[in-house]
Amino acid sequence: MGFKTYTCPIAKSCGGCEWLAVPYPIQLRRKRDAVLDLFEDVLPPARSPEERERRVPIVGMDAPLHYRHKAATPFAPGTRGTIRSGFYARGTHRIVPCGDCLVEAPGARRALSAVARAAEELRIPAYDEDRGRGLLRHAVVRMGYATNECLLTVVTNGKSIGREKQFVERVKAHAPFVTAMAQNVNQRRTNAILGHETRTLLGRGRMSDKLLDCTFEIGPTSFYQTNPEQTEKLYSLAIEGAQLAPGMRVLDAYCGIGTIGMCAAKQVAGLEVVGVEQVEGAVADARANADRNDLEDRCRFICADATAYMKDARRDRTGFDAVIMDPPRAGSTPQFLNGVMGLAPERVVYVSCNPQTQRRDVELLLGGGYRIESLTVVDMFPHTKYAETVMVLRRR
Repeated sequence: MGFKTYTCPIAKSCGGCEWLAVPYPIQLRRKRDAVLDLFEDVLPPARSPEERERRVPIVGMDAPLHYRHKAATPFAPGTRGTIRSGFYARGTHRIVPCGDCLVEAPGARRALSAVARAAEELRIPAYDEDRGRGLLRHAVVRMGYATNECLLTVVTNGKSIGREKQFVERVKAHAPFVTAMAQNVNQRRTNAILGHETRTLLGRGRMSDKLLDCTFEIGPTSFYQTNPEQTEKLYSLAIEGAQLAPGMRVLDAYCGIGTIGMCAAKQVAGLEVVGVEQVEGAVADARANADRNDLEDRCRFICADATAYMKDARRDRTGFDAVIMDPPRAGSTPQFLNGVMGLAPERVVYVSCNPQTQRRDVELLLGGGYRIESLTVVDMFPHTKYAETVMVLRRR
């Protein structure tokens, strides 16, 4: 019996799902083998090919479609007052039109297209990046995974939207399931989508979603995983790997809005979590989310550089039983990793969206007295070459 494959009319021109024509079981095998090859020299030797494969399991999806609960589109002027939207073709700023997408949550592309249609009807001009003129730059949508909420953020090259009330009404007419809208202002000549100023257009300008029985409020600039179904599996692996128990203290580094730490505290009664994040807005969201989940007594969030915090914690003899770290794609730093080793937790759980930088970083931890206890690949982005990993290290 052959493996099922998927087809998309714009797959070649868009290029976003470069493995769409590859059967999903083969995609999973490729990703697992790539991680295995990368870490094989620091894993215990395998006695057989079968044991080698079991050493690094991969967690895939039962149905690898419609998993992206965050989506975005650029806008550009079209002909005769139309506005173009869709995806940038890989490596270019040429827009490939898209009416629907196999990997986006149902309704996501409709919400994005509604912005273009409303702007056309009201003659709101799209941004011309070559000239730096026009108003409408991007739209970003978040679809609820465990809720029916939908947050739509419109990115503009200026603060004023002409006929703003009518614009919001027209968007709602085209996409009535949108529950909140926000405007983000970005007047910089940059490839970055979002700017620093945001205001509410509809509802709270925010949305709520759930992961592992925790409720999180998400704003237009909040970091929140794109694939919530796989995120629950990723977080469960991290929490299980840390082997947390009542009375333990865990440091959630690079904590963002506090998702991993709060999910851990929700599952383990009596666990104390300290989350450290240097983005002030994210820390404010984390504190509000802790209160929302009745975890404010056990989850404390600190706005600080994690490396500096660990240095102070070591000086003050503040102990942690485990450290959970989830750095950006660039990975961690020697200073941060030395700070972790200075705290000497029993276990370090390293969640990574870039196994290449994780492989670089793990050298320091291995040299500092830790050994790899487990390594699992989680397929967060089916039909692409990207995967995330959860590594559990234990102090010798």
